[in-house]
Amino acid sequence: MTIALETRGLEKSFGALRVTRDLSLKVMQGARHALIGPNGAGKTTVINQLTGVLTPNSGRILLEGSDITGLSVHKRVLRGLSRTFQINQLYPDLTPLETIGLAVSERMGRGGDWWRRMGTRSDVNTEIAEILSRFHLLDVMTELTSTLPYGKQRLLEIAVAIAAKPRVLLLDEPAAGVPESERHDILAAVAALPRDVTVLLIEHDMDLVFSFADRISVLVNGGLLTEGAPDEVARDPQVRAVYLGEAADA
Repeated sequence: MTIALETRGLEKSFGALRVTRDLSLKVMQGARHALIGPNGAGKTTVINQLTGVLTPNSGRILLEGSDITGLSVHKRVLRGLSRTFQINQLYPDLTPLETIGLAVSERMGRGGDWWRRMGTRSDVNTEIAEILSRFHLLDVMTELTSTLPYGKQRLLEIAVAIAAKPRVLLLDEPAAGVPESERHDILAAVAALPRDVTVLLIEHDMDLVFSFADRISVLVNGGLLTEGAPDEVARDPQVRAVYLGEAADA
């Protein structure tokens, strides 16, 4: 099976604080892979290195076999690597229709005149409509993003990431801050992501993790504790001790 995303010996320190420790991780093509760990484990730091927000002190990052360690965030997106954030990064004064239109046009290299493309290109309009429909945003597509319920904003952020047509998608706590009444739509959207998109999920919600992932890696103190199928990880006494707060011999 092809490796979609890989780290080899990744190291990151802030001064004397070592936050990523010799991390070697493989995410297979088409996988639903979750990265979990207790608060302070270094999960978001890893994602920031994968996406180019942070530069590792040493080690390599490979996307479909190509070394992307030195590439900028934008170039990684063009190579097929997209992400969402713990806190949404949307334009509050745009509508979902405009936001997806901008994302699609940016992918096509024509972000500067995206409003023209929305009105004149039937293929662009069709793609925008399909994305809005897939993520249950048609009913709010002309409302300002700042006025949307938080669950809808999270759906929009996932939709923006999908509009980039990634081959690898990093989901950083997609359900974070979403009220219980809106969580179902988030879970359904994540479950319905295209199978040709490889997904690496960072999430504290274990219901989401175990319902979604076919492989789980556990990060503790910046290093890989263990990984495996969800049932194997759930039974692992080390995981239960450090992550679920149970005694190691429970």
